[in-house]
Amino acid sequence: MAYDDTLIVDHIKATHGTDLLSEREKHLVGLAVTLTRGCSVCTRNRVEKARGIGISDDELNALIAVTAAVNSGVTAATARIAFGMLEAEKAEECGDACSPSPA
Repeated sequence: MAYDDTLIVDHIKATHGTDLLSEREKHLVGLAVTLTRGCSVCTRNRVEKARGIGISDDELNALIAVTAAVNSGVTAATARIAFGMLEAEKAEECGDACSPSPA
């Protein structure tokens, strides 16, 4: 049986149909997501569509910079939490004996 993407396509059409965001906003959000997900083909298509509705390369580059900054912030926060989790687990394993400030 061939892959049936009907549910996905219907979902995309429904969510893109909202009047709560402008076409410009939808394109910028879509581009930010494809950049974050790392899909070169999707990103290429999103850039082409964005240019087609009048979004300039300066605006696209600003979006790329903001997307990169947000992703780097998420990366740093995720790492900070992961390191904290490891430290908490280490402290639990040995109790107060290896705590930086024993009680």
